[in-house]
Formats: sequence, structure tokens, C-alpha cells
Amino acid sequence: MDALKEELLSQVASAADLAALDEIRVTALGKKGRITGLMKELGALSAEEKKARGQALNALKDEIAAALDARKADLAAAYLAKKLEAERIDVTLPVRPQTEGRIHPISQTIDEIVAIFAEMGFTVADGPDIEDDFHNFTALNFPVGHPARDMHDTFYLPDAADGRKMLLRTHTSPVQVRTMLKKKPPIRVIIPGRTFRSDYDMTHTPMFHQVEGLVIDETTNMGHLKGCLIDFCRAFFDVDDLPLRFRPSFFPFTEPSAEVDIGCSRKGGELKLGNFGDWLEILGCGMVHPNVLEACGVDSTRYQGFAFGMGIERIAMLKYGIPDLRTFFEADLRWLKHYGFVPLDVPSLAHGLTR
Repeated sequence: MDALKEELLSQVASAADLAALDEIRVTALGKKGRITGLMKELGALSAEEKKARGQALNALKDEIAAALDARKADLAAAYLAKKLEAERIDVTLPVRPQTEGRIHPISQTIDEIVAIFAEMGFTVADGPDIEDDFHNFTALNFPVGHPARDMHDTFYLPDAADGRKMLLRTHTSPVQVRTMLKKKPPIRVIIPGRTFRSDYDMTHTPMFHQVEGLVIDETTNMGHLKGCLIDFCRAFFDVDDLPLRFRPSFFPFTEPSAEVDIGCSRKGGELKLGNFGDWLEILGCGMVHPNVLEACGVDSTRYQGFAFGMGIERIAMLKYGIPDLRTFFEADLRWLKHYGFVPLDVPSLAHGLTR
């Protein structure tokens, strides 16, 4: 057994890799291994011999097993160190050209919208993604029982400590409320941001982006609203004679309300924007409802104004020919490389929205 012990320990110490070490383990301790074979011979010995030899074989077995475990740990550590060294990346090296970043179409579209409305005197307002029922529904003239309040549309959260019903905002309109509550007219803001609704298909996602505009003063009327949106759409889509059609509609927070269509053509299965006789809906708008003004502490007998809202993904898809809304959020670098924008090409009306 002493000779066997020396032989096996020598083999374990000289094992070059994990595969060779496992082969030694099988040779020594496997079902047909050398130590296992010696233990099978114990049955032919007397009781005293069996006890003494059995103890010696168990000690040998434990010693060889411990040596195998120690050598396995050493080989595994060496393998990992070798692999890490082979895969080491020098982070001080220059960035590879093929990994150059791109601006996401959503970010680019928001920058384009801001650039256009900034020329009209609008400023950007922002607000929290998590809202309460008052700012998201009540202050915007949504009556109790309105379908938009239903659980199947809205992501509700646990109530706040003071009992307020909390939710993920379903539109960016709560920022209009917050703006009117903390700022006196005149007001002229646009509000880009994330919104959340329980829906998912080619044209809907649970999280998406909207931009809304709000103007409040003493003289603004529906004609100003129409002129503002006509100028925006023609600048954004870069079609000088793009026709717009305003259709009467209903929204709880505006009165009168309208849905806006832009001219297009669908001939041959291709969508083309312009004065071609067909129409495509892109946004909703209207004069701010007096109830909304009063709920926000604005005197509706003195002030009036207009509001509008549109989906940012929707107008980005129209402008840049992106067929599926879900691809905006799938984090595919190939998609971003195709539809993305060079970071330093900042949109402006002076130098062009896109280059």
C-alpha cells in the first residue's frame, strides 16, 4: 500500500489538466479502481486482519481523495487565470470604429420636436412618471367611472400613505396640471416624456412616449392652435405643402376638441406623406376645458388656451419608415445602427433637423 500511495500521489501531482486528473481518479477510486480492488479482497481475511487492513485502506482512500481535490482546485484556478488573461481587454485603447454609438430615434425625434417648438417660444416642462389620481384624471375632467380609469388600461400602484390612489401616468397631461398649479399665465410649454398603458402589439407597447403642448393666455384661440400645428407638421416632416385636416372629436380635457389628419398616399402599399388626397390621423388637440382651468386655479373667465398631444413613436415611425413599434425597445444594436443618428448632428431649424 505504501508503494501504491507513492505512485498515486506522484500521478496526482504531475497531472497536466483536469481531464488527466479525472482519469487518475477513476484509476484509483472508480468501481474498477486499484484501491477499490484491494477493498474487495478484505472478505477473504480474518476478522482481525480485515479490521487492520480496512482501516489502512480507508486512510489511503481519504488521502488520495484529498490530494485529488487539492490538485483539482489548483488546476481550476490556473485554467481560469489563463482564460482571463486570454480574454483581457485593454480599456485604455481607442474605441473601435465599428462600435461607434448612435442616437436612438426616440431621442432624435424629441430633439427635433423641441427644436421646432423652441422657435415658436415654447419651453420644456417635465414631471414624475408616478402620479396620483387627481393629477392624472380628476384635474383633467375625467369623471368617475370613465373607461380610461379602468384597471385594464392603467397600471395602478399601492395607495400612498395619505390614502391617495397612485399609478403610472397614462399620458403626459398631468404635467400640464402641475405647470398651471405652480405657474401663472401666460404659459407656453411642451412636455415630452414616458407614459404607461397596459397594451402590447405591433402598434402598442406598455411603455411609450408622448409629447404634449399647452398654451394659456388671454387671447389664444383655435386659429392659433391650427397655425401652430400646421407649422410644426410641415417643419417636422419637411413637406412644405403638407395638408392638415381638423375633425371634430371629444376629449374630457378640451372643448372644442379635434383630431388632426395629415395628407398622404397609400398607393401600391407604400405610405407617402403629402398632398395626395388621402388622410392619416396623427394627433389630438383642442381648447383647454374651463373645468381643467378651474381645477388648476386658473380663472376661466379671463384665461383660455389650447393643448395638443401626439405619440412620439408614431411620428418617428412615419418619418423614418420604422414598421414595428416593438423594435424601439428591443435593444438590438443592428437595428440602432440602421435607424440611429450620429451623436453630433444636433437638430435645429437653422442647420436642418436630420442630416
